[in-house]
Amino acid sequence: MALSSRFNKLLERKVPVEERPIEKDEMPVAPTSNNNYHVIKLQLHDALVEAFDLNVLERMSPEVLTQQLSRHIEKILSEQFAHAPLNALERKLLIKEVQDEILGLGPLEPYLKDPTVNDVLVNSFKQLYVERRGLLELTDSRFKDEEHLRKIIDRIVARVGRRIDESNPMVDARLEDGSRVNAIIPPLALDGSALSIRKFSADPLEMRDLIHFGSLPAEGIPDLLKGLLKARLNILISGGTGSGKTTLLNVLSRFIPEQERIITIEDAAELQMKQIHLVRLETRPANIEGTGEITQRDLVKNALRMRPDRIIVGEVRGGEALDMLQAMNTGHDGSLTTIHANTPRDALMRLETMVAMAGVAIDPMSTRRFISSAIDVLIQIARLSDGTRKIVSLQEITGMEQEIITMQEIFKFSQEGVDKGGKIVGHFKMMGIRPMFLEKLESHGVDIDPAIFSRTSFGGSEQ
Repeated sequence: MALSSRFNKLLERKVPVEERPIEKDEMPVAPTSNNNYHVIKLQLHDALVEAFDLNVLERMSPEVLTQQLSRHIEKILSEQFAHAPLNALERKLLIKEVQDEILGLGPLEPYLKDPTVNDVLVNSFKQLYVERRGLLELTDSRFKDEEHLRKIIDRIVARVGRRIDESNPMVDARLEDGSRVNAIIPPLALDGSALSIRKFSADPLEMRDLIHFGSLPAEGIPDLLKGLLKARLNILISGGTGSGKTTLLNVLSRFIPEQERIITIEDAAELQMKQIHLVRLETRPANIEGTGEITQRDLVKNALRMRPDRIIVGEVRGGEALDMLQAMNTGHDGSLTTIHANTPRDALMRLETMVAMAGVAIDPMSTRRFISSAIDVLIQIARLSDGTRKIVSLQEITGMEQEIITMQEIFKFSQEGVDKGGKIVGHFKMMGIRPMFLEKLESHGVDIDPAIFSRTSFGGSEQ
């Protein structure tokens, strides 16, 4: 095996890196104007490949490999680059970047460690964005070239037992830490390879966090949401990309009683359930021969045979919507799912379309009746222009009127404007409607003061 190939094989091993969260101002990037810096970095990388005894390294534990690498970098810098035209900051950065290149994921590594970053988005080797607090930022980091980016993508997908090449130019997978990754390469990606990483939080948010972030008010609404779960209402969470649907689903799932049996079904496992009586299911893509695929619909059908009390589908996208609705209509009350839609009405229309995708001959009117009898509550969540995420509407499904599914809005976020700093100004308010589901809450021992439904304001959105 060639020296470089054996060295690259080492890179696919999972090596622990420093876990201390890195603050934004601690993450300077390589000076793009200093050509000496980049030349020295390449020479240092090549010198490391030559210096390592790969026969010995292949037998090392990841921890020892990390120590050996640090020692070699310092030694080579002292012996071969002692008089290199680098200042102290550049030297420190050089050591860190080479370590990240060898043990981690190169330019991605600082952002994967940064707890303030939610998404890492690579549009090309020259363009790397991150999302912080709901807003996108163009970083100064970049890859050396397209080949460098492809090597990092190959390293990522190899760690999860997948491959990406011209015959299979797209990969959607879950990393070992739970983060979701999507990679796409030429010829499908016209401007070069692209990579998207949705980071997985090791410390899932709680209801108090949503209150702190201003996603919902501190009064009334949290108790109402908890009551919906305790009373086993079927809930559909709707929202756009990055609006926080899965986060809200995670938070609500905390209030499912411990004694209930829960089956979760996801394309890429993101839910972080606390309950013990839990079975987690995840879809499987087709293999290289195009066989062996297990879809969400397959898993929903199988879940119905597993004696679940509740079924939770991470996000309905296709024909599994029919099976999910059947579960909600046949004794699996308290089930939850999410859907990608920008308004409550759009969510119901999309759900109707997905039922049709199941390939079962059901006329539109029957489909709408089916939906209206299965879903009790629809929660709309949105990412606003200032990057904040809020529950903007809670709708109760009340039945049918002629050919239309009817809803009544129980509460909403009312936007009043934008302040000088670009922050959304508004308040949460009830719509003055006593919900029909209040009787069901009372029958399950949920004590909600009916007076809250007359509240015209629950405070502003300044949090």
